[in-house]
Amino acid sequence: MRTPASIAGHPIHPMLVPIAIGGFILSFIFDIVCIATGSTDPWATVAFYTMIGGIVGALAAAIFGFVDLVSLPEGRARHVGYAHMGLNLTIVALFLWSAWLRHEEVSGNLPFALSLIGILLLTVSGWLGGKLVYEMGVGVSGEEVARGTTRPTRRHLEA
Repeated sequence: MRTPASIAGHPIHPMLVPIAIGGFILSFIFDIVCIATGSTDPWATVAFYTMIGGIVGALAAAIFGFVDLVSLPEGRARHVGYAHMGLNLTIVALFLWSAWLRHEEVSGNLPFALSLIGILLLTVSGWLGGKLVYEMGVGVSGEEVARGTTRPTRRHLEA
């Protein structure tokens, strides 16, 4: 099923998602480097700015993901999409909170713990996003099914 938020037949949401994922994962890696080396410079600064990049990327992806979500017919795919969206909004909120704590220079492990929880939830959300595409055919046109690059779903078979 093609999505309305696309360019030349390519859905925009999955084009933007790697910005968010990359920003969040890089930020978490730089946090680990801070802890492992015992040095905050420059790692804490880089972690903060990659986190901000991840937040901006996530919000941009959310706009197009929401357009795709509301275009889905009622059913299982829409329910999985709502779960995916809810997790992603929670992840953004966690990283926003973590970024705010870092900006205010709050000491302690809370900013790192929020990032860790965000990364764990990101894994679950990514799995749900993959389920939407690879099992339910969201954002996949009939040509991909014909070429054998994705599994056909009932929606493909009805189209």
